Amino acid sequence: MERPSETIECGDFALRRWREQRDFGSVFRLIEESADHLRPWMPWVDGHSEESTRDFLAKSEAKWARGEVYNYAVAKDGTPIGMCQAYRARPGVWRMGYWLHPAATGQGIASRATAALAAEMFTLPDVEYLEISHDPANISSGAVARRSGFTEVRREEAAPPAAPSGSGVDVVWRLDRPAPSANGTPAPRTA
Repeated sequence: MERPSETIECGDFALRRWREQRDFGSVFRLIEESADHLRPWMPWVDGHSEESTRDFLAKSEAKWARGEVYNYAVAKDGTPIGMCQAYRARPGVWRMGYWLHPAATGQGIASRATAALAAEMFTLPDVEYLEISHDPANISSGAVARRSGFTEVRREEAAPPAAPSGSGVDVVWRLDRPAPSANGTPAPRTA
């Protein structure tokens, strides 16, 4: 089974695969420092603890091995400043998610990280298209999807659990696999 690269260079930062033992302190601290920023949109934040962080990292390792979820640290100068992931939603369709430490927002990092991970996911043969979903009130997530080349395709009822600031609706964005170039190879993507 093919997998995406464990490290994706993005210029002044990189996406790198989370590692269970090595990254516990980094991911726990990142979530702690970002909790107030994330809480309105991510219901899992209220259950954040050392145990939930260890569980997240253990599941990340297992799901990577099975080809179900690819979780990355967004790291600048070696320090994690956020997360970016792709997970299998159904055959051929992968959903992406992202978030940053509040000090790292507003710099185009989430858009560049999302575009880089999207380009990497399209190197895998079983990815037909990618989706991003977010609450319509989460304007920043919509801007990331738009700047990363995704197109809004529908609005649907949000799956539980509901985000504290959520409306119960998800905006769904889609990015199709690039068409092959004239010589039959996939068209190059720019991040």
